[in-house]
Amino acid sequence: MPCLPIPTSNAPTLVSDMAASQHPPQTLAQKLVAKAAGKQQVAPGEIVTCKVDLAMFHDSSGPRRLAPMLERLGATVWDRDRIVLITDHYVPAYDDDSRKILQITRDWAKANRIRNFYDGEGICHVVLPQKGHLKPGLFAVGGDSHSPTGGAFGAYMFGVGATEMLGVVVTGEIWLRVPETIRMHWDGRLGAGVTAKDMMLFLCGKFGMDGGRYQAVEYAGSAVTHLSMQERMTLTNMTAELGAQTGLIAPDAVTRAFLEAAGARDVDTASWHTDADAAVDEHHVFDASALAPQVAAPHSPANARDVSDYNEAIDTAYIGACTGAKLDDLRAAAMVLRGKRIATGTQLLVAPASKQDQAAAEAEGVMKVLVDAGARVLPNACGVCAGYSEERFGENLRVISSTARNFQGRMGAASSQVYLASPYTVAASALTGRITDPRSVL
Repeated sequence: MPCLPIPTSNAPTLVSDMAASQHPPQTLAQKLVAKAAGKQQVAPGEIVTCKVDLAMFHDSSGPRRLAPMLERLGATVWDRDRIVLITDHYVPAYDDDSRKILQITRDWAKANRIRNFYDGEGICHVVLPQKGHLKPGLFAVGGDSHSPTGGAFGAYMFGVGATEMLGVVVTGEIWLRVPETIRMHWDGRLGAGVTAKDMMLFLCGKFGMDGGRYQAVEYAGSAVTHLSMQERMTLTNMTAELGAQTGLIAPDAVTRAFLEAAGARDVDTASWHTDADAAVDEHHVFDASALAPQVAAPHSPANARDVSDYNEAIDTAYIGACTGAKLDDLRAAAMVLRGKRIATGTQLLVAPASKQDQAAAEAEGVMKVLVDAGARVLPNACGVCAGYSEERFGENLRVISSTARNFQGRMGAASSQVYLASPYTVAASALTGRITDPRSVL
């Protein structure tokens, strides 16, 4: 059986720390929360009040919900420079409601002089780091469930609802129960055609959508350190699908290079790691080299199995969302489709995650490969993934998608059947018209 786990309890981690002799060993999650709480150290289960370094929200979760509550309270934002506002759910506008919501968002940004406002630049979780707003050591909240993406950069970031975000926007603070840490250690290296998306689908299949128990999940091991920054973002992003509060990866030279290219300064990668001998609640070890491409059947990411278990015909292949249409994802699809055409009767939709990633893909010739193969390019937005697009899936469609979720009716008609997979597998399936192992066509 591939990728056999080796569970242990309170297993020591692999990083040493001279400070361990001065204070009890701390996990990465504890260190990040302690800094935000103004403490030397914190213990799992402790309730603390944390100062927020950054609050991010979008057109769906932001002004249309916050503005009326702020008005009723007669309150103003605590620090406009610590707010990042991004339009991604309702762009481009496609009906009266979407036009109204976008206008509310733009008017609020102007009235409150929100300097960090990105209108139609792409999906918030991708745009945020690309604009240099994340770095190790930050404590951040996002008005979206996939906000743990920030943990890929060694920041503590998690999603909150509108009422919690109101408290943050007014006070700059939020209370938190210090989480336990669940450590997912991946040895070895991923094989060709296997990605971080496959790692996450495997974990969802094994542990279920409440396996994270609203704790902090830390990803470590040689397979993780060899991942690109965008692949790491997919891991921490889909921590939401494990039911954890946040996902974390200790920052390193890969983190520094990405963030400095994005304009971030004073990137500290040395301080933010789990101490040797720090106690974790669970420690699981996996062999990345044994992992096969994964596919999650309708209607849950937890329905994940090896791609070899499937042979279903598909009508639509969708490459989009924050977990499946970044530059690395587009490159993966192009590797499969270069010089080929998708199957007759199958449609391939591609919605690049950001303008920046689409421009880079165009410069590299990646977008031309996808279009020449038969892809139809959609706007840089959440689109079908969030169910806000005109491209919502119709009745009885059988779809394979690179999105994070496949809940019934989320992306269109309740009768549509959505399978989740990596961009490699989605592209390979578009090529054959059936769910296909990408390794067979690479």
